[in-house]
Amino acid sequence: MPFVRTALPSGTETTRKHAVVQSIHNALVEGIGMPQDELFNLVSEYRDGEFYFDRRFNGIARSDNLIVVEITMRRGRSDAMKRALYAAITRNLETDAAVSPKDVFIFMHENDYSDWSVGNGVFAMAIAQQRGTDG
Repeated sequence: MPFVRTALPSGTETTRKHAVVQSIHNALVEGIGMPQDELFNLVSEYRDGEFYFDRRFNGIARSDNLIVVEITMRRGRSDAMKRALYAAITRNLETDAAVSPKDVFIFMHENDYSDWSVGNGVFAMAIAQQRGTDG
């Protein structure tokens, strides 16, 4: 179950936020086989003066619309899978949310089941990939 945090410029319209979230989610479903119901994306906005970045880092010209996507998930994906996932996220964001590929930062944080509790205070390793009974 990946947990995603997405930071967007302040004033981003709700419909665009939804398109950004869905673009990232679709890439995770298609790219790494994440189940469709595993949508967890905490969206925040940053105002002028809250996020400083070099507009030309690594030779890429960035605009004021830079977004940051942080993905935390269980370790085990190959570098090839991650490359494909990053490309899919960027492609989906450009196509579905009008975000320039130049304005997308993606960071991956990997950990193990022992680092998660995803409900009822239960240690995720004890329930690894089991479904609850709440419906």
